[in-house]
Amino acid sequence: MNSIQSDALEPTKDELAGQSLPHRLLRLAPVYGLVILTAFLIVLFSVLLPNTFPTLLNLRAILSDKAIIALLSLAAMIPMVAGRIDLTVGYGIVLWHILAISFQVNYGLPWPLAVVIVIALGALVGVANGILVEVAKIDAFIATLGTGTVLYAIALWHSGGRQVVGALDPSFYQLSGKFVFGLPITAYYVMVISLVMWLVLEFTPVGRYLYAIGANQKAAELNGIPTRKFVVAAFVASGTLSGLAGVLLASKLRIGQASVGLEFLLPALVGAFLGSTTIKPGRVNVWGTIIGVTILAVGISGIQQFGGSFWVEPLFNGSTLLIAIGIAGYAQRKKGAARK
Repeated sequence: MNSIQSDALEPTKDELAGQSLPHRLLRLAPVYGLVILTAFLIVLFSVLLPNTFPTLLNLRAILSDKAIIALLSLAAMIPMVAGRIDLTVGYGIVLWHILAISFQVNYGLPWPLAVVIVIALGALVGVANGILVEVAKIDAFIATLGTGTVLYAIALWHSGGRQVVGALDPSFYQLSGKFVFGLPITAYYVMVISLVMWLVLEFTPVGRYLYAIGANQKAAELNGIPTRKFVVAAFVASGTLSGLAGVLLASKLRIGQASVGLEFLLPALVGAFLGSTTIKPGRVNVWGTIIGVTILAVGISGIQQFGGSFWVEPLFNGSTLLIAIGIAGYAQRKKGAARK
């Protein structure tokens, strides 16, 4: 996975210097194609559905529904920066949201302690994934698929295949149900976490090391970067965010059941992969991931308001991924042609 800045496909200031405005726009269009497409869809659906789409109620619904997917996409993105993949973000959330409720209902723990334990367990699974990938040298796809399947099995065993239901502290519900300045509080969680991740990845040595590892791990090792430590840390961060997403899902649903959670895996991974096709094409990045999740949310919301069937969401997820990859490929060809 090409991740370091020198391989990114966005045009540099030197490349744009001296070029005409139309040529600059043409050069920037493929790079920000997904952003343009997102804006186009928002305008299109606002015109076609003026009474339902461009409303505060719809905005709240989109932010509330997709905040958890955005968190999982950000979680999946962190190992991707280092050239790894983490499938446990989709499987783990099944167990985490069940435990967040079970610890309170079945074991009588106060909700703050239950939340801390669940997030800590998510981080612990991240440690296990990092050890399997970096120490045992198991392919990340296979390792995290195996770990995720085990987590799902534990969720089935712990819940007995039944719903976990009980009276919970109202303060626990407020973790996802509270509104701040008219918007769901979960949207602010995503905003703050995105900002922190952006600052770390773009402006700190940690971010530069992770991008270097993702580009060429052997070269990173030869330059003195402790690659094993940073890859394990990437999995730990991913697991921690997955645990947080599970807590918020539990707060939102107010019940725990093993049949809920796996449907988040595909859109979370699609959002993370889309993040490498925009803003900084060829390089996984935070704002690209947020745009990827946004276009999925906007597109699906608009189509469903037109009366789209239940199969519309997976169809749109897959189609959007193909379109985005096509845009990134065009940007790469354009840059390759400009270098000749």
